[in-house]
Amino acid sequence: MTLCTPDLCDEYPEQVRVMEPLFRTYGRKRQFYGQVVTVKCFEDNSLVKEFSAQPGEGRVLVVDGGGSLRRALLGDLIAEAMVNNGWSGIVINGCVRDVEALNELALGIRALNSIPVKTEKRGLGDADIAVRFAGVDIEPGQWLYADETGIIVSDTKLVED
Repeated sequence: MTLCTPDLCDEYPEQVRVMEPLFRTYGRKRQFYGQVVTVKCFEDNSLVKEFSAQPGEGRVLVVDGGGSLRRALLGDLIAEAMVNNGWSGIVINGCVRDVEALNELALGIRALNSIPVKTEKRGLGDADIAVRFAGVDIEPGQWLYADETGIIVSDTKLVED
């Protein structure tokens, strides 16, 4: 399947919300989409790790890390778990690390930037709640589509597998 966010924006202008172009592309999967699962955490990736171990079923994990550029919310081990458990991708309002290893994995990854510093796991954060970043409100169960042009969110599925 070839995904093209510009075409989706043209075809469904009233149904899509476009995220601000703040994100860098990581991972080998340059195009990805799926139903949204949300996590909100700040400099603690305990919930990201927890979700990475669950069946992804082609979904996209959307992580509101508060825009922190001080700690990485995703590294190679958690990303590898996401691949092994069938996640389509992850979008992080924060940082990643282990970039060279991430770029070898069949996972769609968007993040603000990279930093080598890991988080402390304190078990803090919320899951399955509405989040807002990059100018878009995102709720669990919505659909996210990403390619190298941009990221869009819709209440409904817009493409067929």
